[in-house]
Amino acid sequence: MSLDFRGKSACVVGASRAGIGAAIARAFKAAGAEVSITGMEDAPAPEDQGAFTYHQLDVTDGDAVEAFSAGQKRLDVLVNCAAITERGEEMVPDFFAQVVDVNLHGTFRMALAFHPALKASGGSVINISSMYAGFGSPKNPAYGASKAAVTQLTKSLAIAWAGDGIRVNAIAPGFIVTEQSARSRTDPAHVAAVNLRTPLGRWGQPDDIAGTALFLASDAAQFVTGACIPVDGGYSIA
Repeated sequence: MSLDFRGKSACVVGASRAGIGAAIARAFKAAGAEVSITGMEDAPAPEDQGAFTYHQLDVTDGDAVEAFSAGQKRLDVLVNCAAITERGEEMVPDFFAQVVDVNLHGTFRMALAFHPALKASGGSVINISSMYAGFGSPKNPAYGASKAAVTQLTKSLAIAWAGDGIRVNAIAPGFIVTEQSARSRTDPAHVAAVNLRTPLGRWGQPDDIAGTALFLASDAAQFVTGACIPVDGGYSIA
């Protein structure tokens, strides 16, 4: 029951920028997997260029998602990390709908498109939820709502696809130092409040999420499905 993924293939959706997706992709590669990544940008972050097979992909484009999945010969692990948010801007209905389309519908589109490949390999889906799935979020209402739905989608797909040999789980990160959280980290009071409430006394790093992803995709978690594991330094229990 080692975290050895040699001979396995993984796709990490939403890994083109410095953040959780990129850290997970690097961890799977270090564990021996053949890893492809996607993102909205023309190319991944400079440090990852040449390290992975990169595909520019808009997860809100159903035709593009189907074409992408059709071009993949095999898949053992699908990690859904694609997400957007804009702190303080999500009360605008059109943007609210866009956030939900990317974060929730995009996750479902990717999972559904790769269902045949994952069924063939007896694979695993890992969705990235958020601690905001369980908290009210006055400045990120669309993000919180979409991530709560991702958690529920994870449970439903876990039941629906268990007979196909596919395990579906989620990770709920806490406050993590990423490009996406950069705006919120410009507020010293906010940063200090997070540190004070978090039992481990700090913001998380993207690498703090990667180990949980490897575990969930490994044989060590072969009896785990429908779970959403918090990785937040204890913030959600404080």
